[in-house]
Amino acid sequence: MTASAHATRYSSGFVIDPDPYYMPSFRISPFRTSDLSVNVGLPESRVAAEMLDKRFGEKGWTLVPHGKAAIRFALEALSLGENDCVTILTTSGNHYISGCVTREIERICRWSRNFETNSKALFVNHEFGFPFRDLESLREHNLPIIEDACHSFLADTPTGKLGHVGDFVVFSLPKAFPIQFGGLLVHDKKYAPPDPSGLDTSATQFLLNALSYYWPALESARAARRNNHLELLRRLKPFGVEARFDLLELDVPGAFLFTVPAGTDLQAMKEHGWRHGIECSVFYGENAFFIPVNERLTSVDLDYFAAVFSPFLRLSGHDDHS
Repeated sequence: MTASAHATRYSSGFVIDPDPYYMPSFRISPFRTSDLSVNVGLPESRVAAEMLDKRFGEKGWTLVPHGKAAIRFALEALSLGENDCVTILTTSGNHYISGCVTREIERICRWSRNFETNSKALFVNHEFGFPFRDLESLREHNLPIIEDACHSFLADTPTGKLGHVGDFVVFSLPKAFPIQFGGLLVHDKKYAPPDPSGLDTSATQFLLNALSYYWPALESARAARRNNHLELLRRLKPFGVEARFDLLELDVPGAFLFTVPAGTDLQAMKEHGWRHGIECSVFYGENAFFIPVNERLTSVDLDYFAAVFSPFLRLSGHDDHS
């Protein structure tokens, strides 16, 4: 099934296969176009700096241009050589890992999904706001740990240790705040703080202003994302969908990751989602997919997601669940 096979149509309250100039826009990030007018006039504040100090305790932190820069600074601080290896671990155990991660590692050294004789560091990906389930046990390997929490700023482990086990923790701020750039590197103070290249004084102050302004809403954002996760599952479960992760008490989804019925054309579903203004992708290596779950989504938005994606799931043998 492709969008080009149909003219624009109106169904169940939604426009399907819209003219590209009239597409809506739903992002993994909570950022919306209307935030431009808010963010440009934010008052100067360092409240966020105080909150980050409180959250990470004895660790240092540095604002950087984006999550990829935070990864690069962490790797450089470990002084790894080209023949050294970084072992990558993920919450799901799926062997797929984003090229945004592997390309940064390949600038410095090698990587593997296994423990190798030349493994000199661990890179732990807290996938999609679902923290690595046995984080503290990784200390037993006596290797430096980089926690990739790019999607997990709002989440925590059951023991409250996310961001406190790793020698380094990297965050992508637009995944949690309605802004367009910014990363955060948290690090043990035995490592020299990175040079936040790419951020001038005004950009750094903007990030502090924005984080300060939006920080009071983080608790409601956590609750809304968890609720949206459950509501999307309720809407799509009749079509054979299951949540990829169990939702633990302190998990806060960065995206709704779900498995789909066998035979679902995930690549076509991805292209169809983008043609309808929905940022989405395949969770490669599994029969799974992810879509936005951020706190700005309304109940009608979730209905729209179900209307857009359900035809692909019906074609996988679930026509009886209309």
